[in-house]
Amino acid sequence: MCEPKFGDGKELRVTDQNPASWYERLVQPCLVELLGSALFIFIGCLSVIENGMDTGRLQPALAHGLALGLIIATLGNISGGHFNPAVSLAAMLTGGLNLVMLLPYWVSQMLGGLIGAALVKVVSPEERFWNATGAAFVTVQEQGQVAGALGTEIILTTLLALAVCMGAINEKTQGPLAPFSIGFSVTVDILAGGAVSGGCMNPARAFGPAVMANYWSFHWIYWLGPLLGGLLVGLLIRFAIGDGKTRLVLKDW
Repeated sequence: MCEPKFGDGKELRVTDQNPASWYERLVQPCLVELLGSALFIFIGCLSVIENGMDTGRLQPALAHGLALGLIIATLGNISGGHFNPAVSLAAMLTGGLNLVMLLPYWVSQMLGGLIGAALVKVVSPEERFWNATGAAFVTVQEQGQVAGALGTEIILTTLLALAVCMGAINEKTQGPLAPFSIGFSVTVDILAGGAVSGGCMNPARAFGPAVMANYWSFHWIYWLGPLLGGLLVGLLIRFAIGDGKTRLVLKDW
C-alpha cells in the first residue's frame, strides 16, 4: 500500500495497488490549501489587530507559529501543508509537489488569504481594524528601508522553506517533528525580523490584508522576497544539501 506521508509529494501520486480518485489527487489538496491558508491568515491577522502595542511582536509571533504548526499537523498529510506560495515553489523544485499542481496551489492559497483576511475584517472592531491597517504590512515606510526589508524577507523565507523541505520532503532528514519545526521557524523569523520587514515570508499572508485594507505601499517586497527565498532553497537542495535522489549533481549511482 502507498500510504501518504506529510510533505513527501505522495499525496499527488497513484499506484496500481492503491489507486486514488481524481478528487483525492487533484481537488482535495487544493481545498485543504485554501482551508489551511484561510485559518492561518485569520489567526495571524487577528493576533496583529488585537495585539496593538501591548506585547510587541511576541503575540503575533506565537500566534502565527503555533497556528501554522497545528494546521500542518492536522492537514499536512493531504496537501503537504504548504499554505504559502513561496513554500510551494520550493517544494516543487525539490520534488515534493508536481509541477502541474503549482498554479492550483497558488490560486487556492491566495483565495484562502482573502477569505481569512475578510473574516478578520468582519469580526474585528472597526477602530482596531483600521488602526492596525487590517494587519497589512506597514513596516516599510520609505525607500531607504527597501533593501533591508527585501533582504530580510529572502533570508527569513529561506529558513522557513528549509524547515519544510528538509524536515518534510528530503528523505535523509525528514521526521515526525516537521510541523512543529516549521511553526517554530515562523515564530523565530517574526521575532527576529519583524522590526525590519514585518516578517511576512508568505505572499498570501500579505495579499489578503492588503486587499481588505486597500494598502499597497511597498507590497511587492512581500512577493519578491519570499519567492526568491523559495527559489534559493530549491536550488540549494537540488545542487548541494539534498539527498542522493534529490541532488542534480554528485549523485550516488
